[in-house]
Amino acid sequence: MKLNRLRPRPLRLTPQQTREVRTQFAALCWRMRKDRPEFLLITGRRSRRWGLPRGWPMPGHAPAEAAAVEAFEEAGVSGETGDVCLGIYTAPPARACGDVPRVVAVFPLRVTDEHEEWPERGQRRRRWVRRKKAAALLRAPELARLILDFDPARL
Repeated sequence: MKLNRLRPRPLRLTPQQTREVRTQFAALCWRMRKDRPEFLLITGRRSRRWGLPRGWPMPGHAPAEAAAVEAFEEAGVSGETGDVCLGIYTAPPARACGDVPRVVAVFPLRVTDEHEEWPERGQRRRRWVRRKKAAALLRAPELARLILDFDPARL
């Protein structure tokens, strides 16, 4: 993997958009296999690109809880969540919200259960991968860096 690929992309905003940036919450789903972490990636419903389960804030839920709900709905996993944000990455503007730029706060979720049925099962694929493979499959350089730097011992 080229190091240049891991440079953060600047957030390009018009003056009007500086107050319109949207925040989402994502779950970095992980487990240990042979003393090394693996990460769960899912495909987008339309783009089919690999990423993390993520979604919008939910009333009555803390950010890490909202990320855990998305992990179940989109990837069919549940487990132990961490309340501390691991980092933030930028996501392309979403057409569904008027092409407004998004920043995504990432929370760890140690997967303890993989469910056979979940709400978006027929709409996405899920895949467990090692650290370097996960970073190579992701388009967001900041997210790739979060995974490369992830250390379960620091949670």
